[in-house]
Amino acid sequence: MDYNQTLEYLFSQTTVFQRDGAAAYKPGLETARALSAAFGNPHRRLPRAIHIAGTNGKGSTAHTLAAIMQCAGLRTGLYTSPHLTDFRERIRVNGEMIPHEAVTDFVERYLGHPELTSLQPSFFELTTIMAFEWFASQQVDVAIIEVGLGGRLDTTNIITPSLSIITNISPDHTALLGSTPTEIAAEKAGIIKAGVPVVIGEAGLPEVRQVFISKAAEAGAPIRFARPLEKAEALPDGSWLYNDSIHGSLRGDFQQSNAATVITALDTLAWPEITPEAVACGFDRVETLTGLRGRLSELTSLRCRAAYDTGHNPGAWHYIGPWLASVTAPRRVAVIGFAADKDVDAILALMPESYYYVFTRPSGNRGLEAAELSRKAGAHGLRGAVVPSVADAVGVAQDIAGPDGFIFIGGSNFVIADMLASFHD
Repeated sequence: MDYNQTLEYLFSQTTVFQRDGAAAYKPGLETARALSAAFGNPHRRLPRAIHIAGTNGKGSTAHTLAAIMQCAGLRTGLYTSPHLTDFRERIRVNGEMIPHEAVTDFVERYLGHPELTSLQPSFFELTTIMAFEWFASQQVDVAIIEVGLGGRLDTTNIITPSLSIITNISPDHTALLGSTPTEIAAEKAGIIKAGVPVVIGEAGLPEVRQVFISKAAEAGAPIRFARPLEKAEALPDGSWLYNDSIHGSLRGDFQQSNAATVITALDTLAWPEITPEAVACGFDRVETLTGLRGRLSELTSLRCRAAYDTGHNPGAWHYIGPWLASVTAPRRVAVIGFAADKDVDAILALMPESYYYVFTRPSGNRGLEAAELSRKAGAHGLRGAVVPSVADAVGVAQDIAGPDGFIFIGGSNFVIADMLASFHD
């Protein structure tokens, strides 16, 4: 089996949330524990780990923490999802993706155990154990583990970390996690472990805050709520200066909350390796050290100024919408597309009417048809053109924006993946 055959197996013979949506969600930890046991319980061989849940911000928080750990000289594993263009983006050690050979070797060993294949693990269950085993084999000093979906029943929840983090609560995947803030919070709070400190980024509603407090008390877990930054100054290029001494390279107002969460987490850990110099280095170099993309990231391969973001729920667009409105350019164009199972109307209501929109459809089973998106957008005062292919939609946007215009691309991880396949950042 070569690497391409391995990917074919992973994506065609297992249920994949990116492709199948809710049908791929396999709640419960029994299969994960059985898989891990068969591979020598690698999750128990991680000397230190940080477990991160939350509706929004967990990716930025995970990557920033990983960058800081790397700057501190710690060998750092980072497990995140989904990937954009390369499966191996999900599993990194010190920023380097897992080798092709390691992916193939793991899957071949798994296929050699009929008692495991009979469990019919999901794509995420397999890749999570793959990540744990790779990190253990590489003798990482710390593993940063991002929850896939929810928390309580997520495959990653077999670990006992040094610290748990819940970034925030916002409606997303409501059919699976609950329709109210407290129901969603209860699922996220499922990562809180006995005696393990937990940091909450944004609790929001008092009743959500109480869910976290109650769960922490039940588990005997020390709980801290992120302290607001002493100072956050927006710089001309969209980056930030935090507390007069830390340059945050990630753009967008929402990064202030993520930064506060990261700093509170580091204070809680109080690891001697984490010096002020390491913190400053990690915040400044997070994208180059970890490969993070899709956080109002600049796209330099187009004929005009452009940015893209993977934000795909109302919580993210509460920040993206105002950011877009603040951009100045003679012509502003947004290429947008969504998965059909998202709360599209709630997101469209947050988009600025001053943009010209190119409505498109991401590839894959879950994409919302571009014509249907255009119809929905019209009800919110958004006007533009329908271009079914993402690559063609970006081309049309360039023609409309001209060399002195601005283009935004977003709405879905799938849209960004399709765009990056044709236009490299």
